[in-house]
Amino acid sequence: MAGQTVIVSGLNPAAILQSTIGGAPVVAAAENGHTRKVVPLSKDALQDFMVSIITQKLQDDKQPFYVLDLGEVVSLMEQWNSALPNIRPFYAVKCNPEPSFLSMLSAMGSNFDCASRAEIEYVLSLGISPDRIVFANPCKPESDIIFAEKIGVNLTTYDSEDEVYKIRKHHPKCELLLRIKPMHDGNARCPMGPKYGALPEEIEPLLRTAQAARLTVSGVSFHIGSGDADSNAYLGAIAAAKQVFETATQLGMPKMTVLDVGGGFTSGHQFTSAAPAVKSALETHFQNSPELTIIAEPGRFFAETAFTLATTIIGKRVRGELKEYWINDGLYGSMNCVLYDHATVTATPLACMSNRNNLNCGGSKTFPSTVFGPTCDALDTVLRDYQLPELQVNDWLVFPNMGAYTKAAGSNFNGFNTSAIVTHLAYAYPS
Repeated sequence: MAGQTVIVSGLNPAAILQSTIGGAPVVAAAENGHTRKVVPLSKDALQDFMVSIITQKLQDDKQPFYVLDLGEVVSLMEQWNSALPNIRPFYAVKCNPEPSFLSMLSAMGSNFDCASRAEIEYVLSLGISPDRIVFANPCKPESDIIFAEKIGVNLTTYDSEDEVYKIRKHHPKCELLLRIKPMHDGNARCPMGPKYGALPEEIEPLLRTAQAARLTVSGVSFHIGSGDADSNAYLGAIAAAKQVFETATQLGMPKMTVLDVGGGFTSGHQFTSAAPAVKSALETHFQNSPELTIIAEPGRFFAETAFTLATTIIGKRVRGELKEYWINDGLYGSMNCVLYDHATVTATPLACMSNRNNLNCGGSKTFPSTVFGPTCDALDTVLRDYQLPELQVNDWLVFPNMGAYTKAAGSNFNGFNTSAIVTHLAYAYPS
């Protein structure tokens, strides 16, 4: 059985783990002298899996769907633990709150960054304890603070005096992280600085306000921005955090013990450069801090590449060389990341109906193509002047790396729902 890959699909990753590898959070187990290890799907295996779904389950309605590759999630966690072993991830639930995805992260030891009562409830519903949650929203409704106090979420962020007063009134036992604005936002697609983070001249007054309110400021948090952020921005942000630690000491406040380096991590080359930059800055500024707990708030790092979207071509129009296609998902559904996350999406053909012997249309002539979503809004345009082979109605288009900020912000405009998710996990016997 060496080298064999087995695909298991379902909607309960905890049960899948239990049946395949002996239970979470272990990701490998021995059987008949071989080691089973959870692995990401290869490109060919992913395609075969999608084709099996299309031919076996979607012959009639041909609804769009996601494949969540749990093996990819496991691989990403291994990369994180290898590169940043001393930084515990608090996954940013807002990035993608899919329950089976959250369950897998929880099984592998991730904690969670929640921004609202609803997100906290998502996480608690999975059996995760409230002490694994940071309420990482610097401006919260009073009702959410009351809820956090009631269920025992006791760590949150702040960057204004009014937030201190709300917390003192409704949750005085809650520990605080002072959210600061980094000097540089890393040129991220989605900068955070314009909305959140204390300015340098505001830091001491905010510390004094918390001190006067008899609240515990346990540490500092920041966020360099989301999406293709320049990893060098961590250097200045961590240096600025150290200054806050020193200011708190000068004010006679209890010693801070938590540093939250936020998000901004993207899997691939960005993470390859970000991890050493973070480690270097920590060694420079926090080398002699053995009591320090370091956390982070990665979102897209875990979510983006784990989800692949498959959509059906439901309409076609030809205008000379230009081919125009309508698909059954779009900007109001899974593609809302184009609007809200400034994402650039890519597509590959899956010619299940017109060219079964060459599903990817390899070697075929390509044409400038426009891909529209299904709604009656002209804004609902997914791709323009995109090179695709000529396809037919009931063929499919596949969109990789669609896990970040997609379903989380989707709507049912015109009655079109966001795509369903098919969860699956693979393991293999190494050759």
